[in-house]
Amino acid sequence: MQDFPGCHLLFTSPVINNQDLSVLGVPMKFLRFVGPALLIWVFGLQCAPAARAAQQVTVNFDSGAGTIIVRTTQRRLYLMVGPHQALSYPVGVGRAGKQWSGESFIYSKRLKPAWSPPDEIKRDKPSMPNVIAAGAPNNPMGAAALLLAHGQYAIHGTNNPSSIGGYVSYGCIRMYNKDVLDLYERVSVGTRVIVQ
Repeated sequence: MQDFPGCHLLFTSPVINNQDLSVLGVPMKFLRFVGPALLIWVFGLQCAPAARAAQQVTVNFDSGAGTIIVRTTQRRLYLMVGPHQALSYPVGVGRAGKQWSGESFIYSKRLKPAWSPPDEIKRDKPSMPNVIAAGAPNNPMGAAALLLAHGQYAIHGTNNPSSIGGYVSYGCIRMYNKDVLDLYERVSVGTRVIVQ
């Protein structure tokens, strides 16, 4: 369905927990095939506050509050906030042959960092400069970076938002800039990070 700037139809999701829903007794299966203009006329356009950067979800795994868990196959990053409760963010992850799994921790937090391509990227792209300045349009780190110990990986923003949700990186975890800034404020140096 079509969204309108700053507003959206609040009943666009046809299934929640595999149960059929209805709006005023009309099954969602029917409503999702009806044009947005008719729905606005019948039900009215609902303007909701801007979406938060993270969505709180119930998860079927657990770790201590404050732990970051990256589920590579889901292309999601979870910040645990309580037992089986997490803030969920969409991410871009390592492409085939570039993925990794294991445990690390945040050893540094940086806003608008400059970027030096790791050796592997320099080998694949020898014309790439040795350093890309902070804030430069070709700087892939975006608005912020959470640098991970034991390697050349980071959880960072992006200069390519369309890459979020894909298998796109050399092993780093990419986030929308608004999301990485939200996460940046919620975590500290020493935060445990688990990539699965």
